[in-house]
Amino acid sequence: MAADLQVTVTGVRNDHGTIAVAICDKADFPTGACPYHGRIPARTGSVSLRLTGIPAGAWAAAVYHDEADIGRLQFGLFGIPKQGIGFSNAAKMHFGPPSFADAAFTLRDPGGAISVPLQYPSP
Repeated sequence: MAADLQVTVTGVRNDHGTIAVAICDKADFPTGACPYHGRIPARTGSVSLRLTGIPAGAWAAAVYHDEADIGRLQFGLFGIPKQGIGFSNAAKMHFGPPSFADAAFTLRDPGGAISVPLQYPSP
């Protein structure tokens, strides 16, 4: 059974570039090789997009704000992301990405909705 997922990304600090969303299974989280993904132009505040055809089950979302619109996450000193990044369940990074268990949500047919807050590095 396939489902639709409405993803709302909150805390977007500006309208530069795009917001990238990846929906990952346990094996792929959060490498970026996730089977379901989408991009939407950034807008200050929040943006929403709908992903379709996702099988019901356990998933985790990884989101980043591609402010430079270069198609990848940029990292600074000590591997800290330079852009806004967030995970489903508002799972936090602690010396690396959160575990799948911390970010996991269950998607049921016919679909659902999640909200992912972005966190930006300190200037």
